[in-house]
Amino acid sequence: MPRPEKVAVVEEIKARFENSGGVILTEYRGLRVGEMQRLRRELRDKGAELKIVKNTLARLAVEGSNYSDIVEFFEGPVAIAFYEDDPVPTAKLLRGFATENPDLVIKGGLLSGEVIDAEAARKLADLESREVLLAKMAGAMQAPLTKLAGATSALIRNFGYALGGYLSAREDEEPPPAEPPGEEPEVEDQAGAEAPEAEAQEVEAPEEPASEDSSESDGETE
Repeated sequence: MPRPEKVAVVEEIKARFENSGGVILTEYRGLRVGEMQRLRRELRDKGAELKIVKNTLARLAVEGSNYSDIVEFFEGPVAIAFYEDDPVPTAKLLRGFATENPDLVIKGGLLSGEVIDAEAARKLADLESREVLLAKMAGAMQAPLTKLAGATSALIRNFGYALGGYLSAREDEEPPPAEPPGEEPEVEDQAGAEAPEAEAQEVEAPEEPASEDSSESDGETE
């Protein structure tokens, strides 16, 4: 009968496989303790966790699962890197660490419930991370909005220029202001002032015959 400690370890590893985003398996034969501790810290900073488990217990943990074929990688000293959602940062770190420390060998992994070999696991490091892809997607979505905002601003600006030009042209075409109505009575007064003079001339005209009648009267008297 298995000991309770081993049962607890198997249940823990089984839960990790079920709840994590995936795993990358490595063989650490010849890797020194200090290097292993540094690898653990760097993976923790990337949101991943490195676990070293006996192969017999790891096989029990995946037994009966949809990814039980992963047992083929449980040979030799195996360290399992569990990551949450994005496999790229973990894959990049492990491949870079393996380049500096050839004693660390990538063996394969589990991606979206599918078992992948060593080559596929290494190629994950060539992909862009989830954050980079989301940033590019956001930039692609933002570009049309920026162009639309620029076109709208230009349309409003051009409309303002056209309206200003139209108002200036209207001001140039306006007629001069009319004379105030208070000046018209002066013309009427001048016409009224000239009228009596004409009447005076008409009244004085009959005086000449009156003088002829007077001289004839004087002749008759003589």
